[in-house]
Amino acid sequence: MAIAAQMNQAAHRLVQWQEDFVTRLNIPFDQLPVTKRLHWLHFPLLTAMPIIALYGLLTTPWQLKTFYLFFISYFAAGLGITAGYHRMWAHHAYDAHWITRVMFAIVGAAAVQGSVLWWCRDHRAHHRYTDTSKDPYATQSGFIGSHILWLLFKKDPQKVGRVDISDLKQDPVVIWQHKYYPIIVVLSSIVLPMLIAGLGWGDWRGGYFYGVALRMVLVHHATFCVNSLAHWLGESPFDDLRSSRDHFITALITFGEGYHNFHHEFPQDYRNAIKFYQYDPTKWLIKALSWVGLTHNLHVFPENEVKKGIALMQEKKLRELKASLQWGAEPSALPTVTAKELEQQVHDHGKQWVVYQGLVHDVSEFVDQHPGGAALLKAYIGKDVTKAFGGAVYSHSNAARHLLSMMRVGVLA
Repeated sequence: MAIAAQMNQAAHRLVQWQEDFVTRLNIPFDQLPVTKRLHWLHFPLLTAMPIIALYGLLTTPWQLKTFYLFFISYFAAGLGITAGYHRMWAHHAYDAHWITRVMFAIVGAAAVQGSVLWWCRDHRAHHRYTDTSKDPYATQSGFIGSHILWLLFKKDPQKVGRVDISDLKQDPVVIWQHKYYPIIVVLSSIVLPMLIAGLGWGDWRGGYFYGVALRMVLVHHATFCVNSLAHWLGESPFDDLRSSRDHFITALITFGEGYHNFHHEFPQDYRNAIKFYQYDPTKWLIKALSWVGLTHNLHVFPENEVKKGIALMQEKKLRELKASLQWGAEPSALPTVTAKELEQQVHDHGKQWVVYQGLVHDVSEFVDQHPGGAALLKAYIGKDVTKAFGGAVYSHSNAARHLLSMMRVGVLA
C-alpha cells in the first residue's frame, strides 16, 4: 500500500511540475511548443498500447480460453466505467451496496481511465459546459479532438471548467480507490489477466497481448466514443440545444451509452435506452443487481416529462418540414377577380379556370391528368366546383386539395 501511495504521489508531482513549469514560462498556453503541452502520463499509454496490441495480434495465436478471458474482462472493465464511474458516481442515477461500489471501483480501474475522482470531475464539467470551450471534450475540437486528443494534450488551465466533486471526496470507496489507484490498476488490469491465462492454461503471451493490451485498447476507444461518436452520429429526439445524439451503433460500441441525447437531457436517469428493444447492457446490469439487493433507488425521470421532450421536438421538426414545403399563394396576396372578369378570361381568352371555396384556380396543366377524365373537369371550366369537389360528384382527398391549392390565381369578388 505504501508503494501505491508513493506511485500516486509521484504521478501527481509530475503533473503539478508540468503545470508550474508552464506558468513560470509566462507564455500564452496556445503558443507553447507541442512538447510543453503534451500530457506525459497519457501520451505513452495511449500511443504505445495500440502498437503492442497490434504486434500481439500478428505474432500470438488465439486460444479459445484466452478469448473468453478477453471477452469477459472487456465487458467487466467497460461496464465498470459505464455503470460505476458514469451512472453511479458521476450522476448518482442509483445507489449501491458497498460490495457493488468496491467491485465497480476495481473493474473500473482496470479500464485504465483514471480514478473515479479524476474521471467524474471531467465528466461533470462536460455536462455543465457542453459544447463550450470549458468542456474537456468539446465538439468544437473536432471528432478526433473530442475522442482522444483532449487526453494527449493538456488543456489551458484558464479554460478548465470548474465543478463540484465534494460529494465524491466524502465517499470512502472513491477516496480509497484514488489513493491506491496505481496498484489497483496494475493488479486488476495487468497482473490478474496474465495470471489467469498463464497459470490456468499456460498462455502467458495471450494473457498479456489479449487479456491486457488488446482489451485495454478496445475499452479505451469504446468508451471514448461516448465523447466523440455520441455527439456526431444519430438524431436528437429529446432536445437539440446540445450536440448529443442517439444511435444504436454508438450504443453497440459503448456498452449502451449510445442513446446520448436522452442521457444529456435526463442525466440522473439510470437508463440510457428507454425502449425494451434498445441495446443497453449497463441498464440491464444495474437492474439485475437491484433484484439481489446490490443496487437500489434506481432513478427514473417522470415519463410525462420525457414525453414532453419528444412532443416538442416532433412539433419543431413538423414546423420545419411545413416551412420547407410550398402551400400555394396566400389568398391575401392574390388579385381580385370579378365574376365578369372570370367569364371573359374563360370565354374570350381560353383560360381553364374553376372556382373552389371562393378562390380562382387555373387547372389548364392538370386537365389531361385528371383521374376522372379530362371531359369531367372541362365541364366545370368557368364554374364553381366546391360542391362537386366536396362530394356531390366525388369527395376528393387531402392530396387533391393540396394539389389544387398550388393552382390559385385569384380571389373571386
